[in-house]
Amino acid sequence: MATRQTHLVFDSKIGGTKPVTVVDVGHKCPFCNRDELTGVIAADGPILLIANKYPVLRDTYQTVIIETEDCTAELSLYPKEHLHRVIRFGIKKWLDMIAGGEFASVLLFKNHGPSSGGTICHPHMQIVGLRNIDYTDNIPPTSLEGSVISTDCGVILSIADKPLIGFVEFNVKLADLGQIDRMADYLQICTHYLLNHFNRYCNSYNIFFYHIDGQITAKIMPRFVTSPIFVGYAIPQLSTRIPDIVADLRRIYGL
Repeated sequence: MATRQTHLVFDSKIGGTKPVTVVDVGHKCPFCNRDELTGVIAADGPILLIANKYPVLRDTYQTVIIETEDCTAELSLYPKEHLHRVIRFGIKKWLDMIAGGEFASVLLFKNHGPSSGGTICHPHMQIVGLRNIDYTDNIPPTSLEGSVISTDCGVILSIADKPLIGFVEFNVKLADLGQIDRMADYLQICTHYLLNHFNRYCNSYNIFFYHIDGQITAKIMPRFVTSPIFVGYAIPQLSTRIPDIVADLRRIYGL
C-alpha cells in the first residue's frame, strides 16, 4: 500500500521570486496592471480567475481570484452587490474544480493583512487543487461546529467551541447553494467585526472554505502570531471572551 502523502512541498526557488506588497517593500502590485496579466481562465466583470504565475506548491494546480480592480478595497467594506458577486464566483469555480475529479481535494481560501500568510495586498482568493492530499482528513468535524450566533435562510453563523487552531474562530454553514448571498453577508459581518471591534491590534484574517460530506462551511479566523502551545504541541486554546463576542456581534450587527 502506498504511503499517504501528508505534506506539501514548497518550492523555495519560485517563492523567492514572488512580489510582496502586503508590506511596503517597493514591489509593484502584479494585479493592478490588467493589461499585463496572463493566464486568464474566466471573468465576471472586474472579477478574474487566473493561473497563479508563481506556483510554489508542488503537485498542485494553483489559481487566483482577483476580486476587484481596486487595490485598496477590502471584503468587509464591499458594496453588497459586489460582495455577493465575488463569493458566488469563488464558490462556483471551486465547486467546478472539485466536480472535475482531477484532484484528491481542492482548497478555497482568502488571506488578508500582514499576519495572514499572504504576500499580495490586492484583494484576492486562491483555489488550489491538491493532487495527492485530501485536506478533509485533517479537519475534525467538531471544529466546524459551535455556539450559534445567528441563523437566516438556513445559513448558520456560529463561534467554534472546539477551534481548529484556537481562541476565536467563526463558522458559517451553507446548506442551500441558493443562499450563497446570505453566507457572503455573514462573512462580511465577521471580517468587519474582526478589523473594527474585536481587538485593536487585529489587522489580518483568513477565510477557509470546506466541502466535507456534501456540506459547505467557511471558517473565519483573526490572525496574530500563533500560540507557541499550538505550534509546539498542537493544543488549541479557548478564549474566555466567547460569550462577550457573541453578544457584541448580535448588538452591533443586529443579529
